[in-house]
Amino acid sequence: MFCRANMKKVLFAIVLFSAVLLIAACGTKARQPESALDTPEHHVFTGMKLIDQEKYQDAEREFALALELNNQYSKAYAGMSLAKAGQQNYTAAFEQLEKAWDTAKTGEEQLAVHIGYIRVNTQSKLACTKIGVDCEQDTSWLKKCESSYQDAVKLDASSAAAPFFMGLAYKTALDYGKAGAMFAKVLEIRKEYVSQANAQWNLVQKIQRAMPGTVTGKKIALLESISRADAAALFMEELKIDVLYKKRTPRTFDTSFKDPEKARSAQTVQPAAKDIAGHPLKADIDGILAIGVRGLEINPQGNFEPAGALNRAEYALMIEDILIKVTGDNVLATKFIGSTSPFPDLRSDLPYFNAVMVVTSRGIMEAMDITTGEFAPLAPVPGADALLIIRKIKEELKFD
Repeated sequence: MFCRANMKKVLFAIVLFSAVLLIAACGTKARQPESALDTPEHHVFTGMKLIDQEKYQDAEREFALALELNNQYSKAYAGMSLAKAGQQNYTAAFEQLEKAWDTAKTGEEQLAVHIGYIRVNTQSKLACTKIGVDCEQDTSWLKKCESSYQDAVKLDASSAAAPFFMGLAYKTALDYGKAGAMFAKVLEIRKEYVSQANAQWNLVQKIQRAMPGTVTGKKIALLESISRADAAALFMEELKIDVLYKKRTPRTFDTSFKDPEKARSAQTVQPAAKDIAGHPLKADIDGILAIGVRGLEINPQGNFEPAGALNRAEYALMIEDILIKVTGDNVLATKFIGSTSPFPDLRSDLPYFNAVMVVTSRGIMEAMDITTGEFAPLAPVPGADALLIIRKIKEELKFD
């Protein structure tokens, strides 16, 4: 009886185990394709296009469809990691890269994983910087990118993707020299990413010409559009406007008698902006408000509006004001009033016409489109352009 009972238990366990295996096998059964283009390869191709368009959820759906057809397709996991990273889920992104490596069967698939590591590590650093986390001293991400890059070129020295994304990594690390070298390598290989690498190389060259001397300047150089706070930081840290004003602004002395009581009551205190408490560039903004630059004042509501975007006309007005104060040449303020505009998109009766003429006549700013001659006064000011303009001011004033 005892043996028969044990035998029943063993048979029951075998049946139960077989049922579990059967269910598991059914659960992992590959989905059958529904059309000629319903293939893992096509879904990954589509997913990567969506990644380039920053449509990360749509891309994730495509990679999931690829894995339904083949759950051992390494490139689908590599693509899924980029989709997760694009949604700032970096833990999941690195998990997907591990799966991509485990399922990689060819050198091409391994190459995709190495490039994936470069991209995800760079994106994680960018996200860390954007949310204001103190991650300035963390260089481990860059070392990981460099290691992945070396592994990638060992597999395929002619890969254009590896140097392109390594160039973006160096640019994120504010190492513009190494970034430029990587983008130049892409242009030498002349396969994928040629137009993107050319645009990045031109940007890096412009930043290097501007020669930002501070970490703040190097960061602002990457912005597509600077804000009022960014302008304050550039004037204070890159132009060193406080030192410039002390050295160059003509000093005047009033030696007439002043009644002490009246003098004290006449003193005014510069009001503080209400909306900059806790702002990372507060010190620079306070400095600019103390000095006074036209266009960077507090509004009637008592706000500085640090996040407000600047356009080219507003930046020209600020540069004109700085030039007038530094040179003491008040004639600049009206020098071009009544002149004919050389720009097809700039009327001579506009309030910023004189300022635009002052800065363009001195070569500090120039037409945005050299083919049409348009100045584009309402266009945003990219960080690299803002820095290059400051470099030109320094060169004209022979101040550094």
